[in-house]
Amino acid sequence: MSNEFKAHVMVLLATFLVAGSFILSKKLAGIVHPISLTLLRFTIATFVLAPFVLFYAKKRALIFSTFPRAMLISFFYVLYFLLFFKALEYTDALSTGTLYTLVPLVTATLCIFFFRDRIPLKQLFIYICGIIGTLIVVFKGDIQLLLRFSLGQGEFIFLGAVVSMALYSIFMKIVHKKEDDMSVLVLMTLLSGTFWLLGAKVLWNIPLEWQNLSIKDLGYLLYLSVIATFITAYLYQRGTVLIGPKKVMAYIYLSPASIALLLYFFEGATLSAEVCVGIAISTIATFLLLK
Repeated sequence: MSNEFKAHVMVLLATFLVAGSFILSKKLAGIVHPISLTLLRFTIATFVLAPFVLFYAKKRALIFSTFPRAMLISFFYVLYFLLFFKALEYTDALSTGTLYTLVPLVTATLCIFFFRDRIPLKQLFIYICGIIGTLIVVFKGDIQLLLRFSLGQGEFIFLGAVVSMALYSIFMKIVHKKEDDMSVLVLMTLLSGTFWLLGAKVLWNIPLEWQNLSIKDLGYLLYLSVIATFITAYLYQRGTVLIGPKKVMAYIYLSPASIALLLYFFEGATLSAEVCVGIAISTIATFLLLK
């Protein structure tokens, strides 16, 4: 199995793991402030991963040289979350999900400036098809919902989040060095992300309210922290280094489809014919972009 094929498998796995996190995050919505919840996620993930780095002298030696670069990566990662949560004060999840489909195209556009890439006309057409397929899934094939979509203050804020997610992927590629240990880079990204979130908590005077979480909620949080945070961070960072940010971000077109499929298999949700068509279009567009 080639390294490139392994990278695609890792990113595809990460896509489904993140899809699971959207479902579980919805179950935790309203219990704790989103920034406080994200801070707890990053904190738990950092403590879980830390022994796998700190117990090895060779990895410990890389910590100080890796940390400044990880601060840059985590800045854009955390900025995405902060802008996302801020946008939700003015708009809904459907609108943010719609704009999130722009991440692959924005990433490809920024790659023109950072890596001197180009977007051939055929590739641009595939990006548009991917957006259309994803929108069909997001709006469940309801054209009336799509027609009611409009850009307001929340949508403009979330456009900043879209750019932040694209820059997160790009700078992950830029700052990576050949001698880097991926587990050290992930740990430093999580640790520095915790610092950024702690700063946001202090700046906006957000209460922790962690005592409001039940045992069941903590089980969901454990998945979000261990599986959907540090494991997916490792998979995405490793994948970005091997196949580049444009291909990694192309998998975003599969996110709504992944959520729909997980809800179908684990919660018995129905899949309409329109949603199935949207899933098919998104999958074909993703495959063509990767090819």
